[in-house]
Amino acid sequence: VTQSETNRPTIIGFLHPSFHKNEGSIAPSRVLLDMPPISSSSFSSLKPDACVGPGMGYTYRIISEPPIHGILLLPESSVNEKPPLIVVPHGGPHSCTSTIFVPSYSFLCKHGRYAVLHVNYRGSSGFGQAALESLAGRAGSLDVHDVVAATRIITESELIDSDRVGICGGSHGGFLVGHCIGQHPDMFKVAATRNPVMNIASMVTATDIPDWCYIEALGIGRYNFSAFCTPTKEELGIMWDKSPIAHLKTATAPTLIGLGMKDRRVPPSQGAEYYHALRAKNVPTKLLVYDDCDHAIDGVASEADFWINTKQWFDQ
Repeated sequence: VTQSETNRPTIIGFLHPSFHKNEGSIAPSRVLLDMPPISSSSFSSLKPDACVGPGMGYTYRIISEPPIHGILLLPESSVNEKPPLIVVPHGGPHSCTSTIFVPSYSFLCKHGRYAVLHVNYRGSSGFGQAALESLAGRAGSLDVHDVVAATRIITESELIDSDRVGICGGSHGGFLVGHCIGQHPDMFKVAATRNPVMNIASMVTATDIPDWCYIEALGIGRYNFSAFCTPTKEELGIMWDKSPIAHLKTATAPTLIGLGMKDRRVPPSQGAEYYHALRAKNVPTKLLVYDDCDHAIDGVASEADFWINTKQWFDQ
């Protein structure tokens, strides 16, 4: 399998030839070649020897300790100053973060002077079918394990200030934010999230992707795509157990929550439920509501507002 885009690295991978769509087994796969990203395309007027780096105010390092993969952005800071760290698990969960320029996280890194760690946990795309499907039925445990393991790798590297670690993410990334601050309150000191999944049991009958709730919580083959049926009492119990709300008791990190009120993917009631639950525990929290936004919160004004508020929240 070969994939190439303008101004993006070429990715060459191998899928096992015995893999067929309808086979019950999961096919192994591996990466044959991982080429470094480039800083200008073939259409650029720059000479090749001038393409040293993008000059965006930060550098990055690839973290690859199987099964964990991550990208660490490091601000151009003084030699004697270790930056605080913001850990960013991506949404999806079956997507991935690459070295492509992302304005929001570049803003946090360059102007906030935060190190930013993007984690491609198991279940991310681009690492083979076996890794992709391994997360089904193990959401809230396998992905959390990988995010925490990647964070430990960086905190032990002495590149950042290990006493100042926060976490930020949206959708499934927000799901992992809730899990991480609940399961590992001593590691993550502050959090920011947008349109997060916080209670799968209360989301399953209100979302446009009920299949996500069944498959990520219960496993492959547990959702009937041909006919609608409500979840059973037992299924709802498992969904609740796999949710961040199950770890609310131990969550202490000050948390910023942004909600798009037209979101049909993750209903805004998810974030609102968690916001009120944190307030009831006297945990510092702030709610940002965007009436005209859906799941992405990507309108020009709303996106800028959310990320400026996010930086200010971490600055505190």
